[in-house]
Amino acid sequence: MGMSDLHAELLSAATIVAANSLTLKPGQEDFVAPTTYAVALSVADPQKTWQRVVLDGDEVVAFIQAYFDADQPSDYLRAALWRVNVDADAQGRGAGRYAVEAVLEEARRRGLERVTVVYEAGDLGPEAFFRRVGFAPVGESEYGEVVAEIRL
Repeated sequence: MGMSDLHAELLSAATIVAANSLTLKPGQEDFVAPTTYAVALSVADPQKTWQRVVLDGDEVVAFIQAYFDADQPSDYLRAALWRVNVDADAQGRGAGRYAVEAVLEEARRRGLERVTVVYEAGDLGPEAFFRRVGFAPVGESEYGEVVAEIRL
């Protein structure tokens, strides 16, 4: 099945159940929530959270969450990709790249210069994906995770 019919939509009552039931490949769940985001989430303003689902036709194939907060003290959390979950069956078909592009587009619309992502290094982790879509490591979080960015 081709991914030519990809589109992003606001998370809604109709799509939230599907978004929550996306399956990951074995081992991937260990990398879904880096400590940095778990800590930041406790003080995050829900108004600054940007969430979309990616659909292929009428099937939810991915969920993406970003956070935009110009006042965030940690510069790498001011425009950050927090989560990208692509259904195991849809991985490798472009849905994740499409989801990341949607975040970059939103960041450009807001006049931002970069988008960051924080992740844990590891063989089953998301590093290869993030590098493929254009993120370059620029440092470490206070928890020893990788901080990577895309300059816009």
